[in-house]
Amino acid sequence: MRWRGRRGSSNVEDRRGASMGGGFGSGVRLPGGGGSRAGLGGIGFLVVIVVVAMLLGVNPLTLIEGIDGGMAPTMPQGEAPSPPANDEMAQFVSVVLADTEETWGDVFRSEFGQDYEEPRLVLFTGAIRSACGFAQSAAGPFYCPGDRKVYIDLSFYDELRRRFDAPGDFAQAYVIAHEVGHHIQNITGILPKFNEMRQRVSQSEANELSVRVELQADCLAGVWAHDTSQKGLLEQGDIEEALNAASQIGDDAIQKRTQGYVVPDSFNHGTSEQRRRWFMTGLQEGRMYACDTFNTNRL
Repeated sequence: MRWRGRRGSSNVEDRRGASMGGGFGSGVRLPGGGGSRAGLGGIGFLVVIVVVAMLLGVNPLTLIEGIDGGMAPTMPQGEAPSPPANDEMAQFVSVVLADTEETWGDVFRSEFGQDYEEPRLVLFTGAIRSACGFAQSAAGPFYCPGDRKVYIDLSFYDELRRRFDAPGDFAQAYVIAHEVGHHIQNITGILPKFNEMRQRVSQSEANELSVRVELQADCLAGVWAHDTSQKGLLEQGDIEEALNAASQIGDDAIQKRTQGYVVPDSFNHGTSEQRRRWFMTGLQEGRMYACDTFNTNRL
């Protein structure tokens, strides 16, 4: 991926010096409450609600009621500095985040007539406390809807390369784009609705819903990759790196690697094949409307 010399995001918080010490479980961490508000107003908000209702297959009025839960309180942590200019990996992450901001800024303006509410990305080491609770780096990168932030310990990328055999800068970029996909789900009301629904169903049903949420985030990462490709920023082998990463972190692949067998009922991210296919769907279609994982019988 051609990233050097490009603009970085101003939404990166470097909390590595203030972290709280030291399996792979990337995705979204949900607060104990009902999630966060969609945060879009007026006619544009109603347009978003219709889109979300289409994705979820529910009555739009029901969805509007469902997203009106309270936001988990943001943990006060004070101001955090931006990463230093000589920190190459941190700068890379900053550039990738800036690229997602451009992509989704364009989508929200063209599709919804609204400004895109950009997430913040927090760099930490070992462990950290977010609005979604205490998290250790061993759990992998995650998105917290309570404070609308992506969290990542950059040492995860070493693990991605060594433990999961998924090297390459675009594999690393895919991880960020996936977590930003959860932010898209949050501000359009999908995550709050999922958080509400998972409290009313069995564990196996909640796992199935989680798979659909995670595969949609993979598809949204593919939409970003489509836009990045259109800008001429991809290099030979980039897509293969992302697809390999998606394969290596599928539920079936991880369970085979760690315990020697798979338990499909416990899947909450999707199989390797599913994760590859939904990323490719977003990449090929380039539109978030293609990422309807909620109204399909074939995940």
